[in-house]
Amino acid sequence: MTAGKAPGRTGNRVFSGLSFGAGVLIMIVLALVTAFLVKEAVPALTARSADLEDVSFMKGRTFWGYVAPLVFGTLLSSVIALVVAVPLSVAVALFISHFAPRRLAQGLGYLVDLLAAIPSVVFGLWGFLWLVPLLSPLYAWLTTSLGFIPLFADYTAPAKNILTASLVLAVMILPIITATIREVFLQTPTLHEEASLALGATRYEMVRQAVLPFGRSGIISASMLGLGRALGETMAVLMIMSSGLSINFHILQAGQHQTIAANIASQFREAFGMSVNVLIATGLVLFVITFAVNSVARWIIARRSEFSGAN
Repeated sequence: MTAGKAPGRTGNRVFSGLSFGAGVLIMIVLALVTAFLVKEAVPALTARSADLEDVSFMKGRTFWGYVAPLVFGTLLSSVIALVVAVPLSVAVALFISHFAPRRLAQGLGYLVDLLAAIPSVVFGLWGFLWLVPLLSPLYAWLTTSLGFIPLFADYTAPAKNILTASLVLAVMILPIITATIREVFLQTPTLHEEASLALGATRYEMVRQAVLPFGRSGIISASMLGLGRALGETMAVLMIMSSGLSINFHILQAGQHQTIAANIASQFREAFGMSVNVLIATGLVLFVITFAVNSVARWIIARRSEFSGAN
């Protein structure tokens, strides 16, 4: 070996160059996608009302009048999915990381991770063929018992509404949220847990005093990642929910809501001319929403260095 020459210096340079190149490539691809969406969306964003009259699926609406119900349906379905999935994910992550025996915890971890490998079309079939008939009696009971609340009013079978689609979304985002929260809980400093137990705390009190405060930012950021996943889901929502362009909270009524991604999938095959530009413009709106969600998640993660596992 030549004197003064560090071992592996060439390999370090190659690895550093490849890593830097991969990072630059990702930024270039993101910039190209953004440029394409903006270029194709500009005709729809700047079009006059007369230019949009030939777009049949807009039903005489302006562009923003058409996008607003889609944004509302996208956000509503994603928020409902988060409300259902996050508590379940926290409970499952706590059980796997701090309560279950080691062998059982490993098996449950594998099963939860396997949910992420199931294609969305399978979730759509499961929701359409099994969940919709199963939930119909429950929705009928909710309308009968709590119909005075607008949220549960006027249910009519079948249960192809935004609530059913949101429950399927909750199952779909459960693995990514659970896996992230589980890893955060496992990184809780052992000294914090032992100190809490040494002061006489029960296991439940130890979790409340040491584990949950440590994992708070992880729970929030995992929820944001799940939200980003739910915002862009297409096939499962398209197969389950009857589409509509209304802005309301009648979550048990079919034909009231639609999401941006599902709407693009349903309309794009027969679109041409200005119709394509309108759909791409709605995709740009979804892109901005998803980018904002991911940016907020990264900001939350960066707020606390403990999330990285540093003790």
